[in-house]
Amino acid sequence: MLLEVKNLRIAFRRGGHETVPVRDVSFSVPEHGRVAVVGESGCGKSLTALSLLRLPPTDRAYISGTTTFTGSRISYVFQNPSDSLNPVMRISAQIREALPKGMSKTAAEARVVELLARTGLPDPVRAARAYPCELSGGQQQRAMIAMALAASPDLLVADEPTTALDVTTQKQVLELIDSLAAETGMAVLLITHNLGLVAGRMDEVNVMYAGQVVESGPVLDVLANPRHPYTRGLLAAVPALDAPRDAPLADIPGTVPPPDQWPDGCAFAPRCAHADDRCRAEMPPVTVAGGVRCACFHCPAEGEK
Repeated sequence: MLLEVKNLRIAFRRGGHETVPVRDVSFSVPEHGRVAVVGESGCGKSLTALSLLRLPPTDRAYISGTTTFTGSRISYVFQNPSDSLNPVMRISAQIREALPKGMSKTAAEARVVELLARTGLPDPVRAARAYPCELSGGQQQRAMIAMALAASPDLLVADEPTTALDVTTQKQVLELIDSLAAETGMAVLLITHNLGLVAGRMDEVNVMYAGQVVESGPVLDVLANPRHPYTRGLLAAVPALDAPRDAPLADIPGTVPPPDQWPDGCAFAPRCAHADDRCRAEMPPVTVAGGVRCACFHCPAEGEK
């Protein structure tokens, strides 16, 4: 196994008060595997990903559990390249920082252009000389991917890599990550709020809600027969291409509560149509059926809908 996270807990302490936005999260990424972590904003997805290398703000957190990584390098592609790229440095200078030390300037510049060309930029020489503000959002994201590839990672963490991009560019960026993963053999950990993006792209999916994994398993099994009410709600919220143009968009009532307001029982109970008194009082156990793990008192048994 390339990456294995067990019982991850991330806590922030201030003024004697502790806030725990991620609690008891476990998942794994096999070598060359493609794994997704899905959930709404505020569910703890990005904090989980950032904790792998103790990137801010998790460098100030109290982290427990175990994270085992058997590879050499992890690279990140963040959700907003305009915020992640340094606005006063040329793209070439930023990518060179991720290259192995000891390369000559000529070799490094050639490598930068090669990496940018690999991401599909039509004029990689111009892009290398440009400042971030001179590139479109999609071009900036390709530059971020080139920077990630510069380190020859064993694992690429793509944290909402298509945020703020138009639909066509989103598709291009995701297809680029797919093709580069197939070409280089690197594993991919995709962080996204859109369960529809993982179909046909990922091998495993972990659905997070309120800092916990509530359902996980092979993508095809989870999408074909979602067992947790939250997973079903996320799937229903994905617009259907054949739906009438005036059809209302489905949504999940309510919002994800902040970590300091999570209820004692199931965190999803206040938004769940199936919740009962037991759900509101007790944490549901994790059950396993057909390789799918589900944390809900009302998860159907294997074979049930």
